[in-house]
Amino acid sequence: MRPMSALAAALLAGCAALVGTFTAAPASADAVCSTADLPVLAGLLPMTVHGQYCAPAGTPSTTVQLLLHGATYNSAYWDLPYQPGQYSYQRDMAAHGLATFAVDELGVGQSSRPLSTLILGVFQASAMHQVVGDLRAGLVGGTHFDKVVLVGHSAGSAISIVEASTYHDVDGVILTGMSHLPNVPVVGADVALGLQPVTLDPQLSLRGGDPGYLTTRPGARGTMYYSPGDLDPGTVAADETYAKDQVSLTSLVDIISLGLVSPVSLSITAPVLLVDGTNDTGFCGLLRDCSSADALRAGEAPYFGPAADLHVYVLPGSGHAVALATNAPLYRDVSRDWLAQHGL
Repeated sequence: MRPMSALAAALLAGCAALVGTFTAAPASADAVCSTADLPVLAGLLPMTVHGQYCAPAGTPSTTVQLLLHGATYNSAYWDLPYQPGQYSYQRDMAAHGLATFAVDELGVGQSSRPLSTLILGVFQASAMHQVVGDLRAGLVGGTHFDKVVLVGHSAGSAISIVEASTYHDVDGVILTGMSHLPNVPVVGADVALGLQPVTLDPQLSLRGGDPGYLTTRPGARGTMYYSPGDLDPGTVAADETYAKDQVSLTSLVDIISLGLVSPVSLSITAPVLLVDGTNDTGFCGLLRDCSSADALRAGEAPYFGPAADLHVYVLPGSGHAVALATNAPLYRDVSRDWLAQHGL
């Protein structure tokens, strides 16, 4: 997600949930979807990661994409209940024979939501490492997946970078809505004008989160995450209703510092696809040129090693939320082509 700050601290100590369950969820004609709750450890603290698994009907894929949303989003980013044929990443992938597992990150949605300061960025990456192991062990969907691909958006991309560079347990990485040189004035304005403690939010305050959790102000998502020329008002309304969630400030500062500011991405040994919108004003513009794939690749290539074999695509006219842009099918097509080229 675009908004991020340059302050904060980190603490630990504990509470949360556990147990691994699997529950049916509504499916489309081309997708069979279920939900799963997976026990993980965040440091020494037991927590639960909740996610939605979608796969094609019939023969299961041997590759699964692990989908990580951006900050102030939840897993509905990948399966927005509005015109799913146009905007649902999960159902579109299933229609093309590919399996996905979209999770709520720690502190978000139906995953464990402890005291905000108990969630660190390294815990987010560790939790995803444990989920990767569960996917390979057949604990999601009953399939022992041979290959796992991380697909991140914004802060979820930062988590993906830390996970892939630390554990070297995935076969590919797709990063969206990020660059290593964000447009600081725009991001600063988003933080100052677009975010607020979750305790002040009429929609999310009822869940009882503490002020260390942040969310977007009511009505702010359209200007923060979308480009005026590439947005459907119905999508923005559904985003506000279903995909809007909270983020731990402690976790956000930690994961942005580790995943985007530090050079850890140089340690990624799996192939990487980077996707940004040409009009993503938070991660493009000031110091990063997203006007073309060649320009963006020239700026980002120094942050990745040869093993990453960095490939770049820019979604024309899109803002930050590339999966919810009106031309999102173009980005999904590119992602599928890239997966096929790498045997994924």
